[in-house]
Amino acid sequence: MDSFFSVTNLRTCFGNGADSVVAVDDVSFGIDRGETFALVGESGSGKSVTALSAIRLLPPNGRILQGAVRLDGDDLFEYPESKMCQIRGHRISMIFQDPMTSLNPVMTIGRQIAESLSVHADLDEDEVQRRVLNLMDQVEIPSAERRFHEFPHQMSGGQCQRVVIAIALASEPQLLIADEPTTALDVTVQAQILELLVSIQKANGMGLWLITHDLGIVDEIADKIAVMRRGKIVEQAVRDRFFESPQHPYSRELFEVLPSMEHIRSSSNPLSTSPLLEVEDFKVYYPIRKGLFKRTVGYVKAVDQVSFSLQKGQTLALVGESGCGKTTLGKGLLRLIPNSGGVVRFSGQTLHDLTESEFRRMRSQMQLIFQDPFSSMNPRLLVGEIIEEGMCTLAAELSDVERRERVITLLEQVGLSPDARLRYPHEFSGGQRQRICIARALAVKPRLIVCDEPTSALDVSVQAQIIALLKDLQQREQLSYLFISHDLAVVAEMADDVAVMNQGRIVEMDSAERILRTPQQIYTENLLNAVPKLNRGAASGVSPRVV
Repeated sequence: MDSFFSVTNLRTCFGNGADSVVAVDDVSFGIDRGETFALVGESGSGKSVTALSAIRLLPPNGRILQGAVRLDGDDLFEYPESKMCQIRGHRISMIFQDPMTSLNPVMTIGRQIAESLSVHADLDEDEVQRRVLNLMDQVEIPSAERRFHEFPHQMSGGQCQRVVIAIALASEPQLLIADEPTTALDVTVQAQILELLVSIQKANGMGLWLITHDLGIVDEIADKIAVMRRGKIVEQAVRDRFFESPQHPYSRELFEVLPSMEHIRSSSNPLSTSPLLEVEDFKVYYPIRKGLFKRTVGYVKAVDQVSFSLQKGQTLALVGESGCGKTTLGKGLLRLIPNSGGVVRFSGQTLHDLTESEFRRMRSQMQLIFQDPFSSMNPRLLVGEIIEEGMCTLAAELSDVERRERVITLLEQVGLSPDARLRYPHEFSGGQRQRICIARALAVKPRLIVCDEPTSALDVSVQAQIIALLKDLQQREQLSYLFISHDLAVVAEMADDVAVMNQGRIVEMDSAERILRTPQQIYTENLLNAVPKLNRGAASGVSPRVV
């Protein structure tokens, strides 16, 4: 291929001998300067492995069997590792999928962004700091000077993703590999990041290799698209042709499972007249400490006087930009983090009046599905032990045999085989891990589940399965969901009511239909306007799934 960057007949496997598995099978494509190439496909199709192979960052059990990767005519596979270290992070940068595992937990945000500039550019300390703050402003990290000195755990998932993007852009690379760069971002910041990437492309002719499952994003910025399945590219086309008439049956399947803003869920009747969850003037404040004695000089009002109610058997969606307080509110309600005031009633019982032991017993009725399924599970425990752990604590009356039988039932309920209980979390895909986390939440028979971005990291087909699973479980178990999400298409299909958060406060709350069709606040309108939309023939030529 004559492109600025090209991959030719790439073949990668994991393992040795009879146990080896081919993850990338004879893949070829090219990317020109200033061009955006999108690689799409399901989780486990080989998209990320293709990128890691191209820049020689495979884990120890990965092997490149054949192929060539050329940058400006030079084969990267012929370079020694020392030369590749100079290319990675300078001429080629990569935004990795999981920001929390990409960042050093013991280094400040500012130092981590500055590290790339210090290695690849000859700048003095003041110039490095100025460039870092400018990058933080570019990727919309609020209060950049204060955040400069904070650590990754002090920032939301979306804000950490912005930090990773700033690191990748710091050296002004010739090629940027973006592996799900906007997965953890809300729609408005997603739009800003995409606009930023496009503007950098125009300024320096940077090539962009985009790995994503979001066809709305692909439609907005991609020039060429390749669809990957089981390690092979099954279709490759320019954007207009792909969206007007996808040729491969698998490509058409991807359109069929897309969640749609047009399919707003009809509000169901509550199963009781009294709310299951009532929240009044709930607050979570974090003190700002300065000076030698670390005196409190103010507060960060992460959640500020929030009030709402949730009926039994219904879903209330919390939406808003990254860092607006959605996850903090969910964790605060379950007392996983301390709150600063307000009243929370569950089934008429004021939770503030309960002792720690009394609240622990009630905790079985309130569970949480975390945003990142992998980091929320103990990697040293078998899946069966992970699911059974809550039963041992909160349902101690069950015998060992009864717990084992319930684990098997739960796994089958979420679409996994009973043998899954004998495997470790790392042996499953992202969608399967999310199913395990749902089974764990159901293990103690809760009445309320706080779902924190349960589908944000999943490809569209697995996302459709998880949405269908959650809705089916809600109907069968009469569950209530507090559904935290920045994906408004998923919210449309899941929610009865929607509450919009901004800077720690609920600024608008109503039925899903009214919020998503006739919003009253400008902030809500901006969220809806920022949602990527399919504007071409495939969106109308392929029948989406019926909800």
